[in-house]
Amino acid sequence: MKRILVTALAASTALAAPALADDAALREQAREMFEAIPLQPPMLEDNVISRDRVDLGKALFFDPRMSRSGLFSCQSCHNVGIGGVDGLETSIGHGWQKGPRNAPTMLNAVFNVAQFWDGRAPDLEAQAKGPVQAGVEMNNTPDNLVATLKSMPAYVASFQTSFPGEDDPVTFDNFAKAIEAFEATLITPNSPFDKFLMGQDAALSDQQKRGLALFMDEGCAACYQGINVGGQEYYPFGVVEKPGADVLPEGDHGRFAVTETADDQYVFRAGPLRNIALTAPYFHSGTVWELRDAVAIMATSQLGSELDDAQIDDITAFLEALTGEQPQVVHPILPPRTKDTPKPYTMLTEQK
Repeated sequence: MKRILVTALAASTALAAPALADDAALREQAREMFEAIPLQPPMLEDNVISRDRVDLGKALFFDPRMSRSGLFSCQSCHNVGIGGVDGLETSIGHGWQKGPRNAPTMLNAVFNVAQFWDGRAPDLEAQAKGPVQAGVEMNNTPDNLVATLKSMPAYVASFQTSFPGEDDPVTFDNFAKAIEAFEATLITPNSPFDKFLMGQDAALSDQQKRGLALFMDEGCAACYQGINVGGQEYYPFGVVEKPGADVLPEGDHGRFAVTETADDQYVFRAGPLRNIALTAPYFHSGTVWELRDAVAIMATSQLGSELDDAQIDDITAFLEALTGEQPQVVHPILPPRTKDTPKPYTMLTEQK
């Protein structure tokens, strides 16, 4: 009996050896292109991720009074409970206006080379100032926002604690720094893919491993690599074949609006693929609702590849392995308004 058991174990080891060797080779190839999400947020340039500053940023992120109407907060378009997006094709903002682009996730956004689809904000601090002032989003002004914050003693005290030593810490710049500090903590480590990169062969299914191999071998990783599996470079949408106007609206010229350089027509930042299974609909137009369909469109438009159904399924399965542990964020109790707090602007009055 003992001899039979030893023989069986030897046979099992022999059968497993090729699979282990294949996993090791796949991991080595992947490590040349990707990094695992760390367990702790990265250091920020010209900002501090202190507990006080993060807590203040969280309150500001959730507070709709940062908008002119008192209805829209950062959380409205970047809901931390549904992958950091709003689940709409394009977001709805002030006056119930429909925005021009799909809201990208803020989860892991700290790892992007720049923010927004066209990269017009170099970091999360600059990004935080944009929607507040955009007429189609929160439609506020820095002066009105600061007046709102200064009208509430609890906010004033939080700014003084978060930015010690400053004579007048309640500023629009510090508002943005606090939000940046909070958003930098919204990372999603320990996805199945991260665990595979760290040595756990069984973290990915066989189908997901096939998808990872295809993702690298077919050329997807040429644009989508790094720690965020994308978010690092800018590329034309339609390198080989431009998608239809339903996916690539003709009026949205992408990065050209930022650089005014002809070569940047219809160029966009490669969207990060972390948690992509949670962030439908897809592309800057937000018109594609199924991840599998998005994979097929990208293969045709960017690579000129006609992948078969099985290959599309395998790559889609790999992308689903990029979903990490979601941040657990408790909705903060916000400071009460006072008689000095600017009243919300009634959007219905504006529409008459």
